[in-house]
Amino acid sequence: MKILQKICFVLLLTTFSSVYGGDCIKDNDIDDCRVKAEQGIPDSQYNLGKMYYKGQGVPQDYKEAVKWYRLAAEQGYEVAQYNLGVMYERGQGVSQDYKAAVKWYRLAAEQGVPQAQHHLGNKYRKGKGVDQDYKEAVKWYRLAAEQGDDEAQYNLGKMYYKGQGVTQDYKEAVKWYRLAAEQGDDEAQSVLGYMYNEGKGVPQDYKEAVKWYGLAAEQGDSSAQYNLGLNFYKGEGVLQDYKEAVKWYRLAAEQGIPLAQFNLGFMYDHGQGVRKDYKQAFKWTRKSAEQGHTESQYKLGLIYALGKGVHNDYVMAHMYFNIAAVSGDENAIEYRDLIAKEMTPSQLEKAQDLAREWMRTHQ
Repeated sequence: MKILQKICFVLLLTTFSSVYGGDCIKDNDIDDCRVKAEQGIPDSQYNLGKMYYKGQGVPQDYKEAVKWYRLAAEQGYEVAQYNLGVMYERGQGVSQDYKAAVKWYRLAAEQGVPQAQHHLGNKYRKGKGVDQDYKEAVKWYRLAAEQGDDEAQYNLGKMYYKGQGVTQDYKEAVKWYRLAAEQGDDEAQSVLGYMYNEGKGVPQDYKEAVKWYGLAAEQGDSSAQYNLGLNFYKGEGVLQDYKEAVKWYRLAAEQGIPLAQFNLGFMYDHGQGVRKDYKQAFKWTRKSAEQGHTESQYKLGLIYALGKGVHNDYVMAHMYFNIAAVSGDENAIEYRDLIAKEMTPSQLEKAQDLAREWMRTHQ
């Protein structure tokens, strides 16, 4: 709709609701809501669907929610169209059906619902329910982003960063990342920090990087926590502080970031920011190695070979050197072959069997 038409529509709908529909959700009046919904009043149908979806005043029932959302959606009630799209996308109350989700998202998006525009953009970007089309994704992201939808702003920034559906443009990417970041979107804050840290689309500015990493890290963004730890470790944008580096590495490591786990293990191994502790170094290095981090696998081979924090074990050392060697780590290849000379044929066979089994289970 044009803006004036949209305003008129909203005013008309508000007046209609106050006279006929009321706010049964606010009043928690299921009976009043049902009566008006059965009379065909779309906002009451939508509200009744929402009550069933949330289990407010009635037992939660996704099938009933779908029923009432559909009745309102078929009358052109745009928020019901969007919610019905969500139900189809998630498979709540209906069989999961991306094509049906796209249908309802499109109807709501064409009426200007920003969340529907964003979801429709997602479907075009991923090729779910429609043929993958980056240009269409950009089109719908832009419409939602221009209405202030922070997720759409972030995704539009990502399209400009990658050059998907548009010419790659780091400055445009930064523009949209910033808009989302200023609304508190942690992913956008984290990426904006990265852009400042690397000087992509903006002059390199470590202090600005730390600022945005910090905002995202405080919200629990694991990538920002890792990168903030790295800045404290290097003293980029902040005074070098190993204890702060350890703090942020640990938070990211506990969320499963392999680089953070490796770096935390390194800090324990060298006693930087923490008391030297070979057992802790082994613990975090192993967690990273188990996720396929090649340098951690090589380091774990050294730990077993030297017996630092664990009993000396050439079989395990050879196994991890062998696993790291698969990724082309030249040091791992060299040490694997050196340690093999110190092993018996049965030990070597066992180590090779363990490496094969590890590769099979971690494929």
